[in-house]
Amino acid sequence: MARRQGWEREPIPVAGLWRALGLTLASAVVWGVAHVAAGRRATGFTLMGVLVLLLGGSATAALAFQEKLKQIAVQGVWLNVITVAILALALAWASIVIRSYQVVRPPGLPTAMRIASTTLVVVMSLLICTPFVYAANTTYVLRDTLSKIFPGDDNSGQQVDAANPWKNMPRVNVLLLGGDGGKDRTGIRTDSMTVASINTKTGDTVLMSLPRQLQKFQLPPRLRSRWPQGYTGDPGDQGLLNELYIEAQRHPDLLPKYKKATQRGPHLLEEVIGYLLNIKINYYVLVNLGGFKDIVNAMGGVTVHIEKKLPIGGEPERGIPPSGYLYPGTHHLSGEQALWYGRSRHADDDFHRMDRQKCLMKDIADQADPQKVVTHFEKLAKAATNTISTNIPSALLPALVKLSGTVKHGADIHSLAYNPDKIVGFHVYQPNVPIMRAAAAKAIAESDNPQQTPSSPTASATAKKKNKKKSPSVKPSGSTTASPSSGGAVSLKNVCG
Repeated sequence: MARRQGWEREPIPVAGLWRALGLTLASAVVWGVAHVAAGRRATGFTLMGVLVLLLGGSATAALAFQEKLKQIAVQGVWLNVITVAILALALAWASIVIRSYQVVRPPGLPTAMRIASTTLVVVMSLLICTPFVYAANTTYVLRDTLSKIFPGDDNSGQQVDAANPWKNMPRVNVLLLGGDGGKDRTGIRTDSMTVASINTKTGDTVLMSLPRQLQKFQLPPRLRSRWPQGYTGDPGDQGLLNELYIEAQRHPDLLPKYKKATQRGPHLLEEVIGYLLNIKINYYVLVNLGGFKDIVNAMGGVTVHIEKKLPIGGEPERGIPPSGYLYPGTHHLSGEQALWYGRSRHADDDFHRMDRQKCLMKDIADQADPQKVVTHFEKLAKAATNTISTNIPSALLPALVKLSGTVKHGADIHSLAYNPDKIVGFHVYQPNVPIMRAAAAKAIAESDNPQQTPSSPTASATAKKKNKKKSPSVKPSGSTTASPSSGGAVSLKNVCG
């Protein structure tokens, strides 16, 4: 009888093991459950309190300090801190799960059962760590991408006062360049050249696009000894604006300050375009159009409205037919299709293409929502690293992130196309510099003071925004409504529909 009673008091390992595993799983979700069940209430409730503080603090930060977090997310030092913190949290969470199993594990388990249960708990811990490791890796990729694209020691751009980055800078002017560099080409031809002039207080932006075929234009005084009659390029060149980048690469003496050929091209364009428009260009961003399609693919494509049938590829002058077409209507385009939407010019002319490019930029900006960015983050980061180069210093990124939020949430974007049909007196051959400067000055003045120019398209669009009326959808795909006599900028809401 004594032996039977002793046998009845022996633990039942399997039943105790299932209970321990259940409590361990519960502790993986709510820290401290296993400790409380094991009678270690002080430790258990402390763990629960720490978890509540972590979750509550994270939720509060995400909701209350969303804009500040966006600025932190582009600073290398903070990204390093975040990476370490995420990994530390993963290690702590896994340790709590393992310790939870230890405090409730029944004694006397057979060796095989003990090894199997311990392995199961370790696997559970690794599964818990997986999202944290992914988040840490994503943070690291972001830091690495930013460090590659945005120089920390490149002094070619305007210096930044991190405490007050927009001091004495009512507008920041960024030259946006689209280049066609590739393995089958020598140098880069910048077929897309747009100056984005952004009001640093309101975020209101003017996009001023220059035609690539601008020819024999006047140059800044220091370059006139080489080209006294306007830019003609090297022998055999046409003397077009989109040849300046290659010009700087060929001739280091044009910009002896910059030793790298990749710097000379953008800075010569900055200098010349800044002179033509009479504005100081602070920074540049160069996008390789060949890699642009990878960016669009990484964000899952882009939806655009196509106004007319556009050929994909082909060279009519050589009898080479297009490989396909983009048809009128609203379509979701792949990267390759989006590239041709922005580059195709055989269906109309370069001025329509300039308008399409600005609409494409607007569509991409509008559709780049956080979910798409996170889902395709690594592909997007890789594509951006291989495609984008700039002299915007990393110290300016927090201020630019804050400014971009202003642009996306309420600021108006206006388009000024240097098109002879829209600006009286402007011609692509030997353009009149005072006319170009006057058009730029007028567009910026109307953007800064919309109330003072009630008759302009800019003021009309802004007034409608102020009155909270929906802007009418006019002709999409770059068919602006400005008259030739106005020479003014029009809202992209009207240009792109």
